[in-house]
Amino acid sequence: MAEAKAPENFQGWLYKWTNYIKGYQRRWFVLSNELLSYYRNQTEMSHTCRGTINLAGAYIDTEDSCNFVISSGAQTFHLKASSEVERQRWVTALELAKAKAIQMMEEDSAGLPWTLVQWPKDDDEKLHPQETDHNEVQTTLRQLTSKLEDLNTCNDLIVKHGAALQRSLSELETTEDPGQASSRLKGISERATLFRITSNAMINACADFLELAQTHGRKWQKAIHYEHTQRIRLEETIETLAKQHNSLELACREASQDKSKGNSDESKEDHSDDDENEFFDAIEQFQFTTSVQLPRDNSNLHHRRTPSEGSVASTEASSGEEMQPGVEAVVQINKLDEGNNLPNRLKTQPKVGPMVKQRRKKIPEKPNQSLSLWSIIKNCIGKELSRIPMPVNFNEPLSMLQRLTEDMFYSDLLSMAAQCDDTCEEMAYVAAFITSAYAETSVRTTKPFNPLLGETFECDRMDDLGWRAISEQVSHHPPAAAFHFESKDWTLWMETTISSKFRGKYLQIFPQGTAHITFKKSGSHYTYTRVTVTVHNIIVGKLWVDQSGECELLNHTTKDVCRLNFKPTSYFSRDVPRKVTGVIMDSNNTAKYVLSGTWDKKMEYAEVQNITIDKSGRGKPVYNCGATKVLWQRTPPMPNCELMYNFNELAVTMNEPEDHVAPTDSRNRPDQRLMETGYWDEANQEKLRLEDKQRSKRKKRESEAALAAEAGKPFEGYRPVWFERRMDQLTKSMAYQYRGEYWNNKDKQEWNICPDIF
Repeated sequence: MAEAKAPENFQGWLYKWTNYIKGYQRRWFVLSNELLSYYRNQTEMSHTCRGTINLAGAYIDTEDSCNFVISSGAQTFHLKASSEVERQRWVTALELAKAKAIQMMEEDSAGLPWTLVQWPKDDDEKLHPQETDHNEVQTTLRQLTSKLEDLNTCNDLIVKHGAALQRSLSELETTEDPGQASSRLKGISERATLFRITSNAMINACADFLELAQTHGRKWQKAIHYEHTQRIRLEETIETLAKQHNSLELACREASQDKSKGNSDESKEDHSDDDENEFFDAIEQFQFTTSVQLPRDNSNLHHRRTPSEGSVASTEASSGEEMQPGVEAVVQINKLDEGNNLPNRLKTQPKVGPMVKQRRKKIPEKPNQSLSLWSIIKNCIGKELSRIPMPVNFNEPLSMLQRLTEDMFYSDLLSMAAQCDDTCEEMAYVAAFITSAYAETSVRTTKPFNPLLGETFECDRMDDLGWRAISEQVSHHPPAAAFHFESKDWTLWMETTISSKFRGKYLQIFPQGTAHITFKKSGSHYTYTRVTVTVHNIIVGKLWVDQSGECELLNHTTKDVCRLNFKPTSYFSRDVPRKVTGVIMDSNNTAKYVLSGTWDKKMEYAEVQNITIDKSGRGKPVYNCGATKVLWQRTPPMPNCELMYNFNELAVTMNEPEDHVAPTDSRNRPDQRLMETGYWDEANQEKLRLEDKQRSKRKKRESEAALAAEAGKPFEGYRPVWFERRMDQLTKSMAYQYRGEYWNNKDKQEWNICPDIF
């Protein structure tokens, strides 16, 4: 029977729309390897293919009883079958093939991290697992997943056609006219045929899945039993070793005590340290000895190859410039010996001491809860995103204030910029810092919580990262937040207003506002703006984020300028995806450095040695540069970060509960805290309560403003607590700036001026 054919072997005649003159023409279609191809006839299959559509990204739509459309964006097939039954056979086969193609594509991109074992087929052989080929494991898992997708697709089709058949039977029962009953019997026969086709497909898919599961289930069961046995043995071995280690340690201490007593009897010398101190001093000396086994001659650091990049590092160890990852440890240890200040992120050993707060390393794992985004925002196209009531299912347990503070993850770049003697090189590090702020968006597609009006967030990391920050939501419509970061070497402040538009297939976010950075050593004062963020595949497909636009970085002190160009990702472009380029020009409009890289991996720079003019006639300058040096390279992700919303080390600590912060701090938000701990339903209820509370306060202020206007009295409106709106002397525009009172109020614990928002 035709309906029993596998989708990858499906072929037959269909009518394809060609043009308005010829109309539909009969063509031979072949469905193979998730590709739908067509030919004029069967003889052309060996030499001429007229067109092909990859079903992985195709859209399948049924127009009427016999017509259907397949579109992949680049091309579209308008097809017609000879009957409704024939059309449904093709649609069923295409949907199954599409599901397989999507599943295979997701597995290829995500990879299969599991490692299994393969048992001997002979039951009489010894039960020792053998390492199986990774490709075989991938194939098996892919087959199981594919069969399960087939079952889901067949189930949907059975439900659909079963409901249609039931409706037809119900209509037949109420029909009294014999002629009308005869026509409806014909329709019932066709729907029964469709139901039989989908039922047969379900039966075949069930049989295939059962056969595959039985084939591999037994050997996997043996593998699990073997691993369980080995785990028990390992635990017993570790316990035995721990007991032996304890006995040896006690014997060693007793021997050292006896020796110490013998020495005191022979000589009358007074020892100020006891035996335990001598024992731990030996451990410290051992640790110091092992930590300096790296080469100490800086000249040996040249021309060392980086394992990850495979490039040659030509940076001097004494120049203070960041080396490639493979030689960072050597350089930083030498600098530690010299007593220099280091970027905290690059230190080989973290600070440990009573003055450094121990931060958490993980958060509760993200629950596996799904929700249809289209069911919520299908009627919100063209509206402002902040006005759409979004459930926490699409959020991450951080507020926008915390998410923007997370841009300081690579704050060591600013510390390195502060040590530069050349302001153009200083600008190169600042440009790398601006680029690094977008790195996490390549894997973070969840939405932060919209801050409530008056909500604040403090981040005091002076003890380990060397900076602290305070931010506040200063406006609700339009949403605006103000930030102030301070360090011993630099200061950063900015006001951010975000507007967004939902375009159907993608979401565009337009950050507005100017950021300022000042350095104490050089006196440089920088300003820059942020680029446009685009979130693709909002409705269908896997979400991914792109950055595009131009960011102008200007040094108002020296008049140096750098224009960073974030190139949009395009399937038709030959450029590297997520590419960023830039040129640093001094006050004389002379190119000093060329920047290149990607905003999700790394940034490099090279000094311009001379400039020539392009001879192709375009008149563009060609920069002849020296060796490239790495400015910034992305830190590898944390283990199991995908279970924690793909957070990095800094983001994990953002929402950690902390005492003595302002009552308006984001860490005190009940909905955000409930979401982090996994209570999403309760978090949604709290989120609605907080939004209703904020809405009521806004209506009250609007009523007071209206009454004041009627009475002819001035009405001040809402005023932020820690920031005030005043003229920015550089940009000549009104902006929110820090008043400088938060940390004093925190020391005194005077929070009576904070509004009640939670």
